[in-house]
Amino acid sequence: MEANNISWLSLILSLSLLIIPIILSKMYSLGIIKETFISIFRMFIQLFLVGLFLEIIFDKNNPFLTLLWLILMIGVATSSIIYKSKLKLKLFFVPIFLSIIINLGVMLIFFNVIIIETNNFFEAKYVISIGGMLLGNFLKGNIIGINNFYNAIKEKENEYLFSLGLGANQNEALKPFMRNSLKASIDPTLVTVATIGLVALPGMMTGQILGGVSPILAIKYQIAIMLLIYITRIVGVYLLLKFTINISFDKYGVLKKNIWD
Repeated sequence: MEANNISWLSLILSLSLLIIPIILSKMYSLGIIKETFISIFRMFIQLFLVGLFLEIIFDKNNPFLTLLWLILMIGVATSSIIYKSKLKLKLFFVPIFLSIIINLGVMLIFFNVIIIETNNFFEAKYVISIGGMLLGNFLKGNIIGINNFYNAIKEKENEYLFSLGLGANQNEALKPFMRNSLKASIDPTLVTVATIGLVALPGMMTGQILGGVSPILAIKYQIAIMLLIYITRIVGVYLLLKFTINISFDKYGVLKKNIWD
């Protein structure tokens, strides 16, 4: 059984719900009306264009196009992490890009080969949809992790340098900062994993059920995806920090001051 179609007219009529945030913005002088309309307009355009591209990519199912789209998504994710962290793009783009592509690549191979046992590793519908889901979820974790790590060292530089002065090597001195960053980035995911299905139905499971997939199969997919999301998040932050440490500290182990924009 397929999901009911949503007509373009119905979709346009759904915009009438925006009257609620507009009224609240007027009442409390939130100043979000212009930003709301710009954001909604951008969402429409972006999703419409992405939909057109995905139609072509899924129809062609060409490994080169699939890989190209995946690399594009990783590039955008890398830029977003650097921008949100206020770090220098030219310094951090390559190490962060590599940390993401290694992490995501291994997890996609595991999903396609071990979990769903597909014969075509570059099956567009799996690589792009699962890859996008994993990217979207561990993107937040990476931003939290890298912000927490470098800002904490910046604020507690004396403690870090004191550890080095007592004879600790760089890895030992950075261990408390690494631990706090990993924990800060993974805690929200642990809460989600612990309450999934009870508090809310996850997006992938809901989409599959609406698409006519049996709830049991949808649950199997969701369990696999949640495991991958959890692993990619913690591994992603770990790799990101490890890959960026070499460019962020001088030969004496002191944090460089020119890494921020």
